[in-house]
Amino acid sequence: MEQAGIVIVNFAHPLTAAHCAQITAQTGTALARVIDIPVQVDVTRPFALQAAALVDAVGLSAAAWQTLPLIINPPGLAPLTAVLLAELHGRLGYFPTILRIRPVNDAIPVQYEVAELLNLQAIREQARQQRVNATSE
Repeated sequence: MEQAGIVIVNFAHPLTAAHCAQITAQTGTALARVIDIPVQVDVTRPFALQAAALVDAVGLSAAAWQTLPLIINPPGLAPLTAVLLAELHGRLGYFPTILRIRPVNDAIPVQYEVAELLNLQAIREQARQQRVNATSE
């Protein structure tokens, strides 16, 4: 049984203690754990197969995918992220919340911070409402 709190599935660079503190502050919820999944993309192979393998590597059961409070830190390669989100949607039944990390202005050496948490399901619902409103005009 998972302990209470958010589970971050990290398909990108390692998250620091500061990143985790920022996520906790933004969500108001403690982190249960971070699952780091190393991503090495083979651009000669289909991304759908690679995305499925990455999600399989997380090691969560079907029930865990559907019930745990998850935040995804996606990989930096946009096409892979798109396919990964499609794979996750299939397993979760909804679009997950993702992290957006950005460089800290004027930091030497380069440092990164959590810019925002993007609730993709809420964004989808809002966009869908725009479609509904457009068809009723």
